[in-house]
Amino acid sequence: MSRDSNYDHHISIFSPQGRLYQMEYAFKAASSSSGLTGVAIRGLDSCVVVTQKKVPDRLMDPTSVTHVHSITSKIGVLVTGLTADCRAQVQRARYEANDFRFKYGYDIPVHVLAKRIADIAQVYTQSASMRPLATVCLLIGVDDERGPQVFKVDCAGHYLPFYAAASGAKEQEAVNFLEKKVDDMKGYDL
Repeated sequence: MSRDSNYDHHISIFSPQGRLYQMEYAFKAASSSSGLTGVAIRGLDSCVVVTQKKVPDRLMDPTSVTHVHSITSKIGVLVTGLTADCRAQVQRARYEANDFRFKYGYDIPVHVLAKRIADIAQVYTQSASMRPLATVCLLIGVDDERGPQVFKVDCAGHYLPFYAAASGAKEQEAVNFLEKKVDDMKGYDL
């Protein structure tokens, strides 16, 4: 038994090396559990997400399996990770978007929704009574003021805007390909 085995029982206990094992487990589950790879690209006046569609069981209805969801009429999300966590994350994002519309009278901007989802994910890393959701969200949307936007939100609550982002099982290969094309992306007319 490893001497570090006592440090992976709780979310908020650091190992002597400064690692949070529960967060490492969540990142690994988010990237490899679904077996999917998703890519989001921001163009000149639009955004696009692409992923595979894998039906895990032949007895399942293929129309019920998706990782691409609509949050509002102008915001969509591609979620990779554990299926139950993905659905919970999408449900919460829809709630936050509708709550914002109810309070302020207009649709939530993409960057505000990304920050809100990241804040909620970060709260899950602080309390021992909750576990982090093993998901990575690629939020896309066209904002009236800022134009098209792509945000990546991970299970630790880290979020940033991107020209292009990838998530899932083959994330590194997709990122390597996208890095070669980044100069051309700014002018893409998707």
